[in-house]
Formats: sequence, structure tokens, C-alpha cells
Amino acid sequence: MDFAMAALEGLALGFVFLLGVIALAVVVIFVFDKMQTEDAIRRNYPVIGRFRKLFSGLGEFFRQYFFAMDREELPFNRAQRDWVNHAASGAGNTVAFGSTRNITLAGTPIFVPAAFPPLDSQAALTDPMVIGPQCRHPFEARSIFNISGMSFGAISRPAVEALSRGAAEAGVWLNTGEGGLSPYHLSGGCDLVFQIGTAKYGVRNADGHLNDEKLHEVAAHPTLRMFEIKLAQGAKPGKGGILPAEKITDEIAHIRGIAKGADSLSPNRHAEVEDFGGLLDMIARVREVTGKPVGIKVVVGATEAWAPLFEQIKARGAASAPDFITVDGGEGGTGAAPMPLMDLVGLSIRDALVRMVDLRDRAGLKERIRIVASGKLVNPGDVAWAICAGADFVTSARGFMFSLGCIQALKCNKNTCPTGITTHDPRFQKGLVVEDKFKKVALYAKAVTKELEMIAHSVGVGEPREMRRRHVRIVQADGTSIPLNQIRPSYNAGTAS
Repeated sequence: MDFAMAALEGLALGFVFLLGVIALAVVVIFVFDKMQTEDAIRRNYPVIGRFRKLFSGLGEFFRQYFFAMDREELPFNRAQRDWVNHAASGAGNTVAFGSTRNITLAGTPIFVPAAFPPLDSQAALTDPMVIGPQCRHPFEARSIFNISGMSFGAISRPAVEALSRGAAEAGVWLNTGEGGLSPYHLSGGCDLVFQIGTAKYGVRNADGHLNDEKLHEVAAHPTLRMFEIKLAQGAKPGKGGILPAEKITDEIAHIRGIAKGADSLSPNRHAEVEDFGGLLDMIARVREVTGKPVGIKVVVGATEAWAPLFEQIKARGAASAPDFITVDGGEGGTGAAPMPLMDLVGLSIRDALVRMVDLRDRAGLKERIRIVASGKLVNPGDVAWAICAGADFVTSARGFMFSLGCIQALKCNKNTCPTGITTHDPRFQKGLVVEDKFKKVALYAKAVTKELEMIAHSVGVGEPREMRRRHVRIVQADGTSIPLNQIRPSYNAGTAS
């Protein structure tokens, strides 16, 4: 009994002591807040003013769980993320009781079902497509939906490894991003596209210029299929890549050929490319050194700005053309970008893609240049729209990040990603188990292709690339719809179709 009473008294004293510590802490914080001059809210409302910052920071996470409707959020809503999650887990993506999508909203694409679609035994299948047939080593791409550029550095070692193994499992290609070629890109044995950014990481001299010897070494890897010269990306056109210093490890610095201790900032453009003539020269140089297809990644702002490229190609001959053009929409993503560029510069993929496709087709280069669409295209309907608009391939980065487990925490630039995808902190990387995640990557890629083929079958064609602009209608402000080929007539060698 005496022991029990003593224990209770001890607990009571401990509780009182704890209250005293808390009260003292509150007083100290009150005085500090009242005296500081940086934050007016905390100065006028000591202690409680601190909750404003806390709640503001947590608000972006609480909204997606408790307040936002399925299709309200940006950059990706719950319906989009849930579709990817279900696909990546191998679960069925059937829904009940009707669509939650507002199909009367202006801009919504509606696919046109065939009156007499092919029988199930005549299901649409994706055919391989050759890129760069004139090259010494052309690439026969098996998949229509592939993984867009994500650098080792911007994303973690286990994330790159899971993407590589998943890409190999699904038969899709993986773009290295501008951060160079790492062992983790090679680990899965998948088809790779090496991206040459403006800093030329991995294939640069000490002064940042292109090194032909290093370029040849990269090209010697048998799974390295193509090279992509990045002129711009959708999230920050006119500005180079940004890798914060806290994300640069010894290994990343070695692979990129840079020093540690400072942010890695890519130039805003290739210093040796001042015009389209210089661009075609660079394409020819990389293609000659590597023997493999070479394309460019661009952000479109106006049709007129890119017309001279095709005039130069016509003057030099079709052999001088890039083997592919990746069109990135202004809504494209990245781990770190200035808000004005992310929000305000560059056309949406819905506008940019048709402009570039029409420029190519008017120049009579439909069979010479392949078009790759990129920019928030994560679900089968997005991909199907892009193919109808004229793309030959579609790539996605953030869709595959969702398949890895991304929760849209918006911490990509802070090295504190809670899912281990965009951090080099071992504590967080432990959550990303490669042996599990690579299977999710493969399942997601296969599910997108399967449902793209289902849409193609529904509109009555035998292969997704046979879909045309007439196969999709765009909802107008009054709720009616107009075929895309009436809104944006397509061209084939100058003839309207």
C-alpha cells in the first residue's frame, strides 16, 4: 500500500514537473515571439501565431485526404493517382455506379465508339515502330508508352533501379534524364535513352563542352538505344536543370563530372547551338559518333518559332532531320523550378503537340521524324488523346513516380521525400523496396498500354497509331462536342485529312 501511494505521489510530482517545464517553455516562446521582428503574426500573437505556419504547411497534405473531391486537385487529382495505384498493384480498374468525371466540362476529350467495333478476337495490338532507320544502329521500339527523363540525382538509387528493372519487365524504354548514365540505369537491362542536357553531364569536358570520346563510351552499352538532346523542359523553359547541393553525393558528382558543395545549375541553353543550323550540326555530330538515333526535346510557344527548323531540314535534306522530337507541355514537372516558369511559360501539351505534328507533316517528314508526347499524360485516356493528335509515342515521368509510391508530398527539391523516391537520405530510401516496386512499375506500364489498346479497339481500329483526330471529340463551353480534326485540321504532306 505504501509502495502504491509512493508511486502515485511520484507520478503526480512528475506530472507537475512536466507542466512546469511546458509552462516555462511557453513563457520563453512568448517572450521570444514578442521580441522578434521578422514575423508580424508571431509578434502580435505570440505562441499561437506559430500554429498558422504549421497548419499552412500541413494544409496541402490534409486537403488530398479530407477535403478535396476526387477530381479537384492539382497537379494530379485523386482519381488519376488512384488509377495508377490500382494499375500498379495489379488490381482491376473497373468502377461502379457511373463516372465521377464531369464530361460536359469544356476541353474534355470524348472518344468516338465505332458503330460496329471489331470482335474481341480482333483486339487492337501495338506494333513495334522503328526510330532512325537511316542510322547505323536504328531502334525498333516495342512499346508506345515509355518512361520519361528522371535523372539519378533528382531521384534516388533505388528509384532508378526499380524503374530500370520494371522497364525491362514491361518492354518499355527508360530515359536517363540529364544527370548522366548510372550503374542503376543499366542494372535492369532495359532499353535506355540517354539525355544530353545543356550541362552535358556524363559526356562533358571539364569546361562543360561535349566530349566525343565519352559520348562513344556511353553509346557502346548495348542497351543504350537513342540519344535525346534536351533544349528545354516544360516546367522551366529557358532555364537549365537545378540539383540542390544537399542532393549531390560523391557518386552523383562523379557520374555527372561536377564538384560537390554547391547547387548544380545547367546552362539555360547549349552554348554551341545559337540557331537551327547549329542544332542540326549537333544532331549530326552525336549521330555520327554514336551511330544511334538522335532526337531533341522541346517546349513549344508558337508555331512560327519552329517553322525555320523544318525549312533548314528541307534545305539540307531529310537525312539531316532529328530522328524524333519530344514535345514537352508547359505543365511538365520537375523537382525544382521557379514558379513563374512552371506556371506561365510554354504551351500546354494539348496545344503544343498538334502544332509540332502539323509542322512535321506539312514538311513531308511524317515517316522520317517520330513525335514523342510528354506532359501530365499518366492515364490511358491521356495517352489515347495524344496518339489521336498525332504522337507516335508517349512518355511519362510522374505517372511512373506514382507507381513507385509517390504520394504527391511536394518535397522533391528538399531531400526529404517520405517515400524515398527523390531523396538520398538512407532513412527514407529504406521505404522503397526495389524487389516490390519494379513489379509495380511494370504492371502500370502494361495496364496503360492494355487500356490504350482497348480504346483503340472501341473506336474501330486495329492498332493504336491508326487512331486519328476524327476519333476524339472535344467538349465545348455549351456542353456539345466537336471532332478534333475540325478544331485542329491535320495535315499529311500538306493535304488536309
